[in-house]
Amino acid sequence: MRETYHIEVLGPDEADAPGGVQQRMTVRTDTPEAAAERARRLFARARVPQRSGTPAEAVRVVDGAGTEVFRMSRFDEG
Repeated sequence: MRETYHIEVLGPDEADAPGGVQQRMTVRTDTPEAAAERARRLFARARVPQRSGTPAEAVRVVDGAGTEVFRMSRFDEG
């Protein structure tokens, strides 16, 4: 059964990004793992050196009930 997940790319708190949220995306997938994989790809794109603005510091996936099911920060990268 498909469920809705919200992916949030996070950066430092700024005036135009309250709470540090730089980008939000909603996806519908069968598993939280599929949403986490999508979040990893989005986070990698948000951290490329060519991107303007403040680099992303973390990404998280929140399920439809508001529970965080995945989180990754720039410190987790290998």
